[in-house]
Amino acid sequence: QVQLVESGGGLVQAGGSLRLSCVVSGSIRSINAMGWYRQAPGKQRESVARRTRGGLATYADSVKGRFTISRDNAKNAVYLQMNSLKPEDTAVYYCHVLGWDSSDYWGQGTQVTVSS
Repeated sequence: QVQLVESGGGLVQAGGSLRLSCVVSGSIRSINAMGWYRQAPGKQRESVARRTRGGLATYADSVKGRFTISRDNAKNAVYLQMNSLKPEDTAVYYCHVLGWDSSDYWGQGTQVTVSS
């Protein structure tokens, strides 16, 4: 069974930084893309950042220039470095994995809270 374990969330002041990590374990054969979604209270889940094995990275407009996604393919891990955090970034962040066979998996979510 595939499992995604997330860590790194917490409470920070505006302008601060956090680094989220997600490590995949289990029987997944090959990972095509890994990324992060977030969901704030009263809002739908939205894509934040995504990175393919080939190195193509995409970001939501709201986080461009502040967040950086990286992957360690050997470890089946993905990271999200979040700088210059804003209160609007407050949400539960979910790791997402897309397998090469188009299967997908989700982490349990980690809370990020940014105070004013």
